[in-house]
Amino acid sequence: MTRSSSSAIAWPVERLTGTGPLLLLCDHASAAVPSDLDLRIAPALLTHHIAVDIGAAALTRAIAARLTAPALLACVSRLVIDLNRPTDHPGLIPCISDGHAIPGNADADRLDRIARFHMPYHNAIAAQVRGQRPLLIAAIHSFTPALESGSAPRPWPVAILSNRDRRAADAALARLRADGVLVGDNEPYSGRELNMTLNRHAEGNGIASLSIEVRNDGIDTDAGVAHWADRLSAVLQAIICTLAPA
Repeated sequence: MTRSSSSAIAWPVERLTGTGPLLLLCDHASAAVPSDLDLRIAPALLTHHIAVDIGAAALTRAIAARLTAPALLACVSRLVIDLNRPTDHPGLIPCISDGHAIPGNADADRLDRIARFHMPYHNAIAAQVRGQRPLLIAAIHSFTPALESGSAPRPWPVAILSNRDRRAADAALARLRADGVLVGDNEPYSGRELNMTLNRHAEGNGIASLSIEVRNDGIDTDAGVAHWADRLSAVLQAIICTLAPA
């Protein structure tokens, strides 16, 4: 059995200040588990994609720095609670993830975790959106090259996810394809199914949005993060230009 050495998290949000029309979000930025919670898993699992979107936090910070954009990053592992799931979703507090049992979640106090982590995170986003009223919201994620429990290899180095509002997604796909990048459109999973954060804070407010998924073997080094931060910053800036009023 193992516990994180971190202290209990009261307000699970890292804030990066900035200005301008873009807001960056990172739902799965951290592998942190509060010290008063015991997931009863091997410590090594906290380095796996089931616990954290590998490279996503570093990429979010790098893009924010390049575009001087504000960003909100979650500070708790998705194994504690998945902040990109509705509160009634069966995978909100996972008891199994990519074939790995999470026994400490079997008797989790669901309402306590929602109140402690889910609500503060989404309240922070809602407050930021009200105050900033961004023109574009971009959620930064990463995906594993293949699931440990078995899946076909995922060939795309980057993918764009969206739900019904395709304004930003179509612009991003066009820009990346024009640059010769193999890019997935709602791959390896669909934004029509896994899009809670953007559904609530972007589509729910009429704000253009997209989720950018980078394959994590491309952003697990500083050089990889810098490469994708440069490329994606240019893409986001181009989208903002297409959305901006004349």
